[in-house]
Amino acid sequence: MNARRLLALLLLVCALPAGGQTRFVFSPQWTAQAQFAGYYVAKEMGFYEEEGLDVEIVHPFATQKLEKRVRSREGMAYSMFLSEAIELVDKGIPLVNILQTSMNSSMMVISRYGEDPLGLHNAKVITWRAGFGQVPRCVADVEHLDYKWVTATSSTNLFISGAVDATLATSYNEYYRLLQTGLLEPGKGIYRFSEHGYNIQEDGVYMTAEAYASNRDGAERFARASRRGWVWAAEHPDEALDIVMDYVGRFRIHTNRVLQQLMLQEILRLQLDPDTGGREFRLRPEMVQKASRLMVDSGIIKKEIKPEDLLP
Repeated sequence: MNARRLLALLLLVCALPAGGQTRFVFSPQWTAQAQFAGYYVAKEMGFYEEEGLDVEIVHPFATQKLEKRVRSREGMAYSMFLSEAIELVDKGIPLVNILQTSMNSSMMVISRYGEDPLGLHNAKVITWRAGFGQVPRCVADVEHLDYKWVTATSSTNLFISGAVDATLATSYNEYYRLLQTGLLEPGKGIYRFSEHGYNIQEDGVYMTAEAYASNRDGAERFARASRRGWVWAAEHPDEALDIVMDYVGRFRIHTNRVLQQLMLQEILRLQLDPDTGGREFRLRPEMVQKASRLMVDSGIIKKEIKPEDLLP
């Protein structure tokens, strides 16, 4: 245990009131990786403990659907894309955003042939089995793309094998995986949503309205400690990466340090507000409105979800 961690724990023992800590279960939307570094840091550095929380981080299987996990109450708080939250609210699951980390879209379509993905016709394009496909479906609808969606747990292997023409990807994960294979040339055959009018926030932490109402104080403490974790990760990226590698090893995730380092750098970049350049941790009303309108027009949701529908 390092000196910083030991000091934090000693201070915590002195500061905690009698009666112990409040248990809080947080479920990220994917398996262990640098995408969730701030939460790992907050736990390992004792930030949650300092808030009087005993936080358990429960990762899903790669094939588990978010809606099922939320309905079965597998956690108290869940990370998810803004578009996923909008769809769940439309389905009758009221949600409250307690923390917004992503300020920019990571989404892209990558062509296997180096061609403009929007110029492909009747193309087989991979989408993820676990979800995250709401905005890509909207883009395909607006841009009049006749994609044939192929659902897969992992897009990389199918893309490498040549079974598809293109794949959905995030700029922090699949993009770097494909670069490492040598099949992808940087800057070619890539359509980045953020550069074409579809810059919509992604990762945020949500609770059901019922869970939030019964544990508002715990939610605020979790959000506060998580923000500290992300700021610390941005200020100490090498130490944060060490913590990430401990988690991926603990969960037996097949990856490598270089990939996780690139992922962490990109995740931290995506957290910067496009207007202020700072780490604002806020849900932007105009992005909620844009995502909601796109999803209504594409028939994904029945009615527009307003920013106030997602905020405490």
